[in-house]
Amino acid sequence: MKNSVLHKSNTRGNANHGWLNAYHSFSFASWYNAERVQFGALRVLNDDTVAAGMGFGTHPHDNMEIITIPLEGDLAHKDSMGNAATIKTGDVQVMSAGTGIQHSEFNPNKNLQTKLFQIWLFPKTRNVEPRYQQITLDKTLEKNAFAQILSPNEDDEGVWIHQDAWFYLSDFDKDFSKKLSLKKEGNGFYIMAIEGEIEVNGEVLEKRDAIGIWETKELEIKANTNAKFLIMEIPMEV
Repeated sequence: MKNSVLHKSNTRGNANHGWLNAYHSFSFASWYNAERVQFGALRVLNDDTVAAGMGFGTHPHDNMEIITIPLEGDLAHKDSMGNAATIKTGDVQVMSAGTGIQHSEFNPNKNLQTKLFQIWLFPKTRNVEPRYQQITLDKTLEKNAFAQILSPNEDDEGVWIHQDAWFYLSDFDKDFSKKLSLKKEGNGFYIMAIEGEIEVNGEVLEKRDAIGIWETKELEIKANTNAKFLIMEIPMEV
């Protein structure tokens, strides 16, 4: 497809620090790829594994929408807004960094690793008041469906952010297929296969492969095996 870019899992950046094994879909820290700086408003998609008892010390952020999705284990969080919480598998957390925050994250478990996606989106409004939100998802809604976990609307399903973006998590049975329509004209889709194998508009994605698609109004996703995946609809202009 001319209006797409395929990111195979083995083309991601990797930084293995021992306590942290991080795969970067887009340029991050010491890994730079001029063709992989961002996809529209999507700036960071890190696939992190944090060793037991280890984590990120206190560090700053500003003017970024930061979404954390645990895939396995727990992540303890503290920030300069006074929040202290543990994000568990099945939760989703968002921070609007806005005018500036500081936070720390670590794996509170002594014997279990933690796996997570951390995603950064550029906001549509700069220098907003920082905010924090965390919810527990109803995982049953993901079965053979597009379960919305994020939107721009405070009263909609999932968490909300300062950007015209919608995220979905799905858990499809083998051979199940379903179509998803674009919410906002001009947006694009970025889809990552979490587990299993899917076809996105005919393009095959295996575990941790991803595809970005723009100039389309609809996706059709078919599961070639039992499969879990993340869909992000995001603005292409920032």
